[in-house]
Amino acid sequence: MCLSMADNNRVSICFFVSFLSLFASFSTQISAKKDFVLSLGSSNFSDTVAKHNFIVVAFYAPWCGHCKKLAPEYEKAASILSSLDNPVLLAKVDANEKKNKGIAKEFKVQGFPTIKILRNGGKVVQDYKGPRDASGIVDYLKKQSGPATAEIKSAEDATILIEEKKVVIVGVFPKFSGEEFENFVALAEKLRSEYDFGHTSDAKHLPHGESSMTGPFIRLFKPFDELFLDFQDFHVESLENFVRESSVPVVTVFDSDPSNHPFVVKFFDNPNVKAMMFMNFTADTADSLKLKYRESAKEYRQHGISFLLGDVDASHGAFEYFGLKENHVPLIVIQNTDGKKFLKTNVEPDHIATWLKEYKDGNVQPYKKSETIPTVNDKPVKVVVADSFDDIVFNSGKNVFLEFYAPWCGHCKKFAPILDEVAVSYQSNPDIIIAKLDATVNDIPHETFDVQGYPTVYFRSASGKISHFTGIRTKEEIMDFIEKNMDKVDQQEQVKDEL
Repeated sequence: MCLSMADNNRVSICFFVSFLSLFASFSTQISAKKDFVLSLGSSNFSDTVAKHNFIVVAFYAPWCGHCKKLAPEYEKAASILSSLDNPVLLAKVDANEKKNKGIAKEFKVQGFPTIKILRNGGKVVQDYKGPRDASGIVDYLKKQSGPATAEIKSAEDATILIEEKKVVIVGVFPKFSGEEFENFVALAEKLRSEYDFGHTSDAKHLPHGESSMTGPFIRLFKPFDELFLDFQDFHVESLENFVRESSVPVVTVFDSDPSNHPFVVKFFDNPNVKAMMFMNFTADTADSLKLKYRESAKEYRQHGISFLLGDVDASHGAFEYFGLKENHVPLIVIQNTDGKKFLKTNVEPDHIATWLKEYKDGNVQPYKKSETIPTVNDKPVKVVVADSFDDIVFNSGKNVFLEFYAPWCGHCKKFAPILDEVAVSYQSNPDIIIAKLDATVNDIPHETFDVQGYPTVYFRSASGKISHFTGIRTKEEIMDFIEKNMDKVDQQEQVKDEL
């Protein structure tokens, strides 16, 4: 099955990692004479992981084009890391192999490549958040395999750790012991794959070190908004909430600047309602639009809404995903936690606050991404689009066997002629519809159909019973499944009449 890049309740990070082209990829093909990357699978995964306090595992698929790009970088990094005084082991798992799918499911692999850091014999699992080139992998993993927080003894140490375009958390403590310090270290261990941490006994070493505070306190440095924040509640949960909330800009900028990409990833990975305005950053009205949008973001972010501002030139993937048109720019699209979308096109500065209030008050109708309903739909396999979904699937009174597919999916291409054969076999039966929907350009009623990969196939009987087809995709197997689950339409009508 081709793995989906979208989750039904939120815009999954996996999809946007793909369309933003933030990362490179992984491969099964290793060209080096000696393989420094260890191959793992169902037979040796658990035992190997249990023996290591620190191991990095990449989950890949042989057909994955993205995966093939990362292979030489990953192998080169493995070679370098294996020669350190404290070697770091890199491993890989072919998640496409049937026997390894259980491992992939356990680690919530939803796209390829997915890289995980496993600590303490696999008891702690973290997402790899670093670069995908060899030198970047090496530098990142050196930090990850060392102490979770680095001691800052001078202003020079602070300059090295606190980079202009990163979020860095520094704890200031009179002594490196006690409950506050231990809680800080625990936070650093938990979040070290996402942020850099440091600690010092003297706040004067830090940027903005004119502070008279002697500690204990936390100072979070960030390259946006107020640039730094101080915090003194050392309960671990409070510390984590502070870091996560403070490390997200009031308005996340999505453009061609790679330093913004990590914040874009965090934006799409958070569970909030997402408001996104796309515009031409060089347009005459750009400054006015940005100002009004930021004012609204400050007002509404307290209501659980995150805000992003995207340059249309860098947003082609987002436009494709949401089904947007460039002639509608500037526009605002909101995706709520139920996956519903709301759209305002050709926005003017004075429209922003008014429309957001209308949305918040429940006065904006959802927007549906859909292809045009075909004017001719006479092939054996009927084409379903979002705008025709209710009529064909829910309200036709027929038994519907429906494939959700992606045009790029190799498994879907192999399944197409088989689906055609099934459709031809039922062509003379008015009670049955064999249909397909391109899930990359049409919204899906996710509350009814759980589409996590392609192809995904469901059957809805005439009486409304939903069945997920997971059998072997052969003509005989499918027809047997349909015969066992279908309703006779005339019988359904008779039952309705009796009722």
